[in-house]
Amino acid sequence: MGTDNKYNPLKWADQFMERYEQAEAYKFMTKRWHYENGCFLRSLEECYRQTGEQRYFEFIRGMMDLFVQADGSIRTYSLEDYNLDQINQGKLLFLLLEVTGESKYRKAIELLVKQLKGHPRTKEGGFWHKKGYSHQMWLDGLYMVAPFLVQYGKLTGERAWLDMAADQLILVEKKTHNPETGLLHHGWDSSGEQLWADKRTGRSPHVWSRAMGWYAMALTDSLEHFPVDHPSRGLLAFVLERMAGAIARVQDAQTGIWPQVLDQSGRDGNYLESSGTAMFAYALAKGKHLGYLEGQAGDIARRGYDGLLQHHVREDNEGKLHLIQCNAVAGLGGSPYRDGSFAYYVGEPIVQDDPKAVSPFILAGLEFRGSHAAKELIQ
Repeated sequence: MGTDNKYNPLKWADQFMERYEQAEAYKFMTKRWHYENGCFLRSLEECYRQTGEQRYFEFIRGMMDLFVQADGSIRTYSLEDYNLDQINQGKLLFLLLEVTGESKYRKAIELLVKQLKGHPRTKEGGFWHKKGYSHQMWLDGLYMVAPFLVQYGKLTGERAWLDMAADQLILVEKKTHNPETGLLHHGWDSSGEQLWADKRTGRSPHVWSRAMGWYAMALTDSLEHFPVDHPSRGLLAFVLERMAGAIARVQDAQTGIWPQVLDQSGRDGNYLESSGTAMFAYALAKGKHLGYLEGQAGDIARRGYDGLLQHHVREDNEGKLHLIQCNAVAGLGGSPYRDGSFAYYVGEPIVQDDPKAVSPFILAGLEFRGSHAAKELIQ
């Protein structure tokens, strides 16, 4: 692939398409409907929308048709799991319906909507992250579901779905927001039963970078589709601006990369992490170009993206590029129990080329496409 191409998000997308088709490490993703598929395919959707190159659309369609059947059912998907993660890949159904008009994609959308109509909620009305994580909202889940709801509202012309997305985004921000730092904690337990939940606030102990990254992307990807006269649009814009300021205050001054645990900057073992950084770079840059963010947001995003290019991109002996320092996974509760402690977050595996990092890295690059102040302008 070559180092000269590291500035070109389309080349990263091409490389990852090859990996999905060939590498054993990625083949399991073609066997189940999964949110990581949705992350990568969303980045390809933006490649397609920017370039019009049919190969991106055909890859998306081929991947989605492994799961979406002629009757609109989705192979390996279970509505009864009531899992917000399983909504994420469904975002690509809107593109497929738009381009092809095939009824199976509309039927699959309605199947996912049926889950959301009956999805269990907290007493305040917030979607549980999963049926197995009762009474809990995680920031992760808002990325999975809010942009889907907004797009469904646009498709049907029913504003109630946009209202629902806004209500979910506003509720989780209210419950996870730390007034001292402005940062958002990973999760909130409305029941207060979880060992990780603060007895007074219900919040989890720390601020995980990727959790805030998921939420930042949820805001910008949702606001992109909100009509200007929607009553919650201004409040969501305020939330995005306030969050952008909090994120800027904890950006690493030397590299531009954000740490794994945002509220523990400088603590021993707290490493600079790629996925959260890529998500912040994308969300801030997109918020800037949509007109929701002013001031230094674009520069902050650029510093994060350039920091990854300079410090976290490696080339192997075959000329393939890799994004390193990616947190593999993190969660709360479950078995074995994840307590949300600092030691837990920094102790999870660190990998390279995780789709949850490379996908927003591609999206961030696309935001800067044609104007990136690196050595090589992207053509």
